[in-house]
Formats: sequence, structure tokens, C-alpha cells
Amino acid sequence: MTSIRRFRPEDLVSSPAFSHVAVIPPGATTIYVGGQNSVDANGALIGVGDVAAQSTRALANAKTALQSVGASIDDVVQWTVLFVDGVDVAAAYGAIAADLASDEPPLVISALVAGLGVPGALVEIAAIAAVLR
Repeated sequence: MTSIRRFRPEDLVSSPAFSHVAVIPPGATTIYVGGQNSVDANGALIGVGDVAAQSTRALANAKTALQSVGASIDDVVQWTVLFVDGVDVAAAYGAIAADLASDEPPLVISALVAGLGVPGALVEIAAIAAVLR
């Protein structure tokens, strides 16, 4: 195998938004991106009270982290997205859907939580990526 492969088995629900299984070939470099919130370089929260704006910024921060090690959003194998309970999840995903669209979308874990570590944060996005070198 010479590429990262993502699968949507026929016996599982088919969604254009996520795959169910990913296989990373030997020799790939695995990259872990810790949870990214909607903060600027100084740690100030961006988009206070606006889950769509926060989702956009948190994803941008994840992209910056990936780029810092020579990876891109296309190399993501799995996203983990945490939302504070009560937010408009559809608005959050709607704000970042175009960036996440793919013929072979990554795996996705999404959860509602009571709160996040950054006061006022409504969303946190983490990733696992793999790059063939």
C-alpha cells in the first residue's frame, strides 16, 4: 500500500462527511495536533459567543499547526471535535464544511461537553494526520 486509505463499508451508514476506517501504510509519519480553540497568537478568544466564528478560527489554528510540520488538512486521518453543550452544532459544522469536504473524508469523533479549558470557548478541534515521506 502506497497511500493512506479511508473506507466507508457498505454495511455501515454512508456519509459524505466522514469515513469509518482508515489504514495508514508502513513508513508514514503520524502527526498529532492537540485541541485547538478559537484563540489568537496571544491567547485571546476570537468570536466570543459565536460558535460558527469559533469553529472557523479553531480549524484555522489546526491548519497552522499542521502546516508547521509540513502537513495539510488533506493529510488528516481523524478529527476530534468537542462542542460545549447547547451550541448550534449545525452552524458550527456549516462554517467549516467546505474546508472538510473530500471524496475520502477523514474519520470524525464529535461530542458535546459541559465546558472546555479556555473560558468562553465553544469548540475545540484536534486531529491525527499521516504523511507519506
